[in-house]
Parts: sequence; C-alpha cells; structure tokens
Amino acid sequence: MQSIKVFIRWRPLSPSEASTPEITRTQHAHPTNNTSALSLTPPPSHKLSRPWKSESAFTRIFTANDNNKAVFEAVVAPTLPRVLNGQSCNFFAYGHSGSGKSHTIIGYDFEHADEFGLCLSAARALYEHLDQLNAAAGTNDNEKFLLGLRMYELRKNMAFDLLNDRCKCHIREGQDGKTHIRGETETLADGKVRVRPIVTKACATFDEFHAQLLEGIGRRATGTSTVHDQSSRTHAVFEVEIVTRELLDARDAVVERQSELVPVGKRATDIYLEENSKGFIQMPDGKFAPNPEYQINQAAIDEAEAKKAEFESYVQKAEEHVQEVKRTCPHACLGGKLAFVDLAGSEYYHDKGTVSTARAKQTPQEQQEGRQINTDLLSLKEVIRAMAQKQTRIPFRSSPLTMVLREHFLTGEGDDGFSAMILTASPSSEQYTATIDTLKYGNLIGVAGDKVKGRK
Repeated sequence: MQSIKVFIRWRPLSPSEASTPEITRTQHAHPTNNTSALSLTPPPSHKLSRPWKSESAFTRIFTANDNNKAVFEAVVAPTLPRVLNGQSCNFFAYGHSGSGKSHTIIGYDFEHADEFGLCLSAARALYEHLDQLNAAAGTNDNEKFLLGLRMYELRKNMAFDLLNDRCKCHIREGQDGKTHIRGETETLADGKVRVRPIVTKACATFDEFHAQLLEGIGRRATGTSTVHDQSSRTHAVFEVEIVTRELLDARDAVVERQSELVPVGKRATDIYLEENSKGFIQMPDGKFAPNPEYQINQAAIDEAEAKKAEFESYVQKAEEHVQEVKRTCPHACLGGKLAFVDLAGSEYYHDKGTVSTARAKQTPQEQQEGRQINTDLLSLKEVIRAMAQKQTRIPFRSSPLTMVLREHFLTGEGDDGFSAMILTASPSSEQYTATIDTLKYGNLIGVAGDKVKGRK
C-alpha cells in the first residue's frame, strides 16, 4: 500500500493584503516521528470560532520564504530514485483559489529555475539521469529514454486533452477493471472504429518538454470562483512517464489492433442476433419457442465467432508485446511515472467570512461545477481513508477524479508507490475560514497516511 505524506505551504501576503493581519499560528514538533502539528487562533473577526489544533499529521510546514526549489527538494526530489526504478509517485496540490496551488505545481516564472513548478523541476532532474543512461548505452533512437508528457483536465464528468486541442474525452471503466480515458470515436475505412487514448507527447530534451508544458497550460479553463475571477475551474493532471519510442509504438499497435477488432466483433454480434431472431417466434402467451420454419445457421455463427476470436488474439498479442518491451528493457526506469494533480479550488461554498471584497456572482453552471468539485474532493478523501483502513472495497467509482487516479494509487504492493499532498494556505486573516478548512482536510489525510504507513 502506498505511503501518503502531507505538507503545508504558507504563501506570503499579496500586495493587496499588506495591511491585513496574519492568522496566528504555532507549530508543534512531534518528539519522535519527525512530524508536526499546527495550532490556529481565530482572528477577532471570527468571534464565534474556537482555536484549532491539528494532530501530528504534517511531514513539513513550509514558510512564506520557501521558494519552489525548496519545496521540490523536500517533497519531490527524494522520490526520483523510485521513479528511476520504474515506480509511480503522485503529488496533489490542495487549497482554496489564490492560495498557490498552480504556482506550486506549474510555476509562473519559467525563466528562473528556482521558481520552476514541481512538474518542470522534476523533468529537468530526470533528464539529467536519462541523458547519462542514453550516453552510456549508445542505444538507437528507437530505444533511447525520453519523457512522455500527458496533460488533461477534468471538468464535471469529462476529461479534456490539453495536448490535443482540448479534445473531449470520456472516462470509462473497461472490462479489465481499469479506468480508460478515451477521445471521440473515429470511423475509419472498412468499418474500423478507433478510440484513441489521451495523447502522449514524447520529448527528447528538456526544452521540448518545456515547450509542450507551456502549450498545454495555455489551454486550461478558468472562471469565476468565490475568491477571484481567474480561478482554475478544473482539476488538472500532469503525467510524466519515462518512455521509449519503441514502447509508445507498441501501445499505438494495441489501439490499431483494437480498431480492427471492432468491425469483426460487430459482425459476429449481428450474425448471432439475426440468426436467433429468425430461429425463434413469439407465442400467444408471450414466450419464445423455436421457429419450425427456420433452422439456425450455427455454422455461420461459429465462423463469425472464430474470426472474432482470431482478432481478439491479435489484440492480446499486441498487449503482451507492450509488457515484453518493458520486461526486456535493460534499465528498470522504463514506465516510471510522476503524476502532478493541480486540484480545483476548494472554497466553493457561500461564506461571507472567506473574503472581504465583493466578487462576481456565479452563474448556475459555475455553481454546479463548484458542487462537482466539492464532490470530487470529498471522494478523494474517502478513497485515502478507505486505503488507510485497508478496506476491501476502495470507492474509486464515486467521482471522475478518483476513477482517473485509481491507476496512480494502485501501482503495486509494499513501498512501490508514494503520494504526497501539499496544502497551500493563505496567512490572511480575511481567509481564515477557507484556510482552516484546507488544514482540517489535510489533517484527515495526514492521519490516514500515518495509518497506511503503520506509524502510531
């Protein structure tokens, strides 16, 4: 089971908040397990609120003086050996709008490395290792290690591919029990039907990766929240995977074999239905009985089913080839993955104490989006809680967000996986309600994470 760590990152007061008192807060270090608790005292404007103290649930609390580089080195850098060993690690940024989530995951200063977001900093560090592997192995271009980038955002129950012109994608659970994100159905020649997955952009260099990231970020949706009018209205997922062109070609072959199977499978179904519709008649009492005037052509059904089985075997062979590429790779890093999740703002409720300035009234559509965001965030908490309690049924199906993240949580047994949540918090006393809600959510996650790790 994955370990889960929770961090707090306080942002500095903005220029418009310069005269605003800060939330009074005190950090308490645990004497034995290197974690911290946090105490908050409500500001005078919240006379009915009581002081709050968390449990020792936080791995580290970053101050407003800690830049993105400091956060990367403490949170992400220690996990890179896992990724280079083929494992998966997940990082979530959670907090209300304007608290610094996107700044942490993405960063907005793309000229100075110290302010790169976690995603870009991780890519730069991984390229240093991959360049060494490629230089030492002297492999051909088809076998060189690259970074594959996937970027998509979740809005309501849909996904949008940010590296494919915001192509609308559907979130479905397949027969294999895994969640698949697929684009629109394409009808090809000879009755073939192809449904492509989220696009993976193969980037050979850091500069290529940087350019693709910027392109995708430019397609993110924003809207009005209860905090500001350029709030992220979606959950954005950035997946960074160590790949080779050989691996990507093998995955594309699976999609092609699946497209070839569709018309063959449809024909087998059509023949079966047609023969059975002719072979049975409905009796006066409503029941069906064999039609004495027609003999079902079982040979035609068997022939069609045999053809379907043949094409299913092609799909299976293509899928096995994907696993063979991974298995025969001389380095364990192939398939190692990082997932960075910039969660939508968590403050979608009507609380007059959250902010001091008037904001544009939300439309019914925006209010509906807000309710979905809260549902997603609650579902994420319940998934982590269920994992902590080692329940046999983890409620991944309770929201599109948790369906998508299922693959990242269920990466293996033991210490094969790692997850971290970064709580971004505003020190402004005017945002006390939103901030304490963020910290309470993170406290529950942190306590659950301690149970996953077996720490008392």
